[in-house]
Amino acid sequence: MTGAPLLASVEDLDFTRYVRDGDGVLWAQACAEPRTLVEHLMRQRPAAGLKAFVGIPVARTLYRENARGMTLHSYTGAGANADLYSAGALDIVPAHYSSFPDLIRNGVIKADVVLVQLSPRDSRGHYSLGLAREYLADALATARTVIGEVHPDVPWTHGGPTLTADDLAAVVPARHPPVESPRTGPKPVHRAIAANAAALIEDGATLQFGVGALTEAVLDELHDRRHLGIHSGLLPDGLVPLIERGVVTGERKSVDRGKTVGGMLLGTRRLFEHVDRNPRVELRATSYTHHPAVLAAQHRFVALNSAVEVDLTGQVNAEVAKGRYVGAVGGAVDFLRGASRSAGGVPVVMLPSRAGSAGRIVAALSGPVSTPRSDAGVVVTEYGSADLRGLSLSQRVERMIALAAPEHRVRLDRSADAVLATARATRHA
Repeated sequence: MTGAPLLASVEDLDFTRYVRDGDGVLWAQACAEPRTLVEHLMRQRPAAGLKAFVGIPVARTLYRENARGMTLHSYTGAGANADLYSAGALDIVPAHYSSFPDLIRNGVIKADVVLVQLSPRDSRGHYSLGLAREYLADALATARTVIGEVHPDVPWTHGGPTLTADDLAAVVPARHPPVESPRTGPKPVHRAIAANAAALIEDGATLQFGVGALTEAVLDELHDRRHLGIHSGLLPDGLVPLIERGVVTGERKSVDRGKTVGGMLLGTRRLFEHVDRNPRVELRATSYTHHPAVLAAQHRFVALNSAVEVDLTGQVNAEVAKGRYVGAVGGAVDFLRGASRSAGGVPVVMLPSRAGSAGRIVAALSGPVSTPRSDAGVVVTEYGSADLRGLSLSQRVERMIALAAPEHRVRLDRSADAVLATARATRHA
């Protein structure tokens, strides 16, 4: 590639120079989405048969009408992706997050053209990737063409890689600042679940957490802890007060001591400003954040993930709710397995006991098995926690019924014999 000057406007960018028929296009997700470039791509439609791999949609840049003629794949049904999937405009890749680097490098997930959001250049002429590294960093290594958009509000973040003009085919000024993902106030049930989950977290633990209100609720419960560390796929707003109060220091981490490590930022300007040029926070590639050896090496690694429903033997559905694909396989199994192999680690799955009048502790899952019962750890609801590690099937059933909503326990107890008969007669992955 030759050095790319900053174009005056995105309107000066002609995608037909860079995108070929049948290309795979990939861009950063969530707050790191390069909205100016994606919107321009969807307007221009520069080639036939384009395939795009997309992630969490915080800004709604894709919808059924503007996606016509493109093949869209995603690992998640979160947000607007659920509507795209229901409309037949998007297909799901039900893969573990840790597999994406190899899938991209091997061309199974095509990344011929990669679109990136960038911070302004530093004194050496280097751009930072700002709000995300994760699988984007792996895609950069295989892309034929990389095109960037620059906005002054994109923070400079550590962890590499950085890009120079020589790495970019074109650079445009962004029309939009980074989209923010404000936290939603936890409901009372979230706070009750969070209190039970927080009881599993000791001083000096290293934490991972998934997307959602339960994550923020758990962080709110940790203000009396000390020396916590972070190694997670995402970093949310709720970390900032914990870092500022000296709760999160990373000083007892066994890997990346003193560093908060994540794959992407999912929050607001408060978070973006905190990490800007902060050497104690590093964003790293998925090939590092989700690597099993890295996770297992973290002592007292606590993985905090949520679920749609859990059955009486510990199988987890994290993908489908009421017939709609709303979640993901994602990185939950990667992190739960990492916590299981960590010295003093705790693999945690959190969920409310009910959704409306329906129970979420169930005799049989209504969706796919996202996490098999062989990876079951500690399940937490507002009614307590159940450590399923090493328990027999009958012991698990008893513990899980105690986590269910009281009005559902008699029915679940009546189902127990049938559940055990089926579980003992069926082989599960």
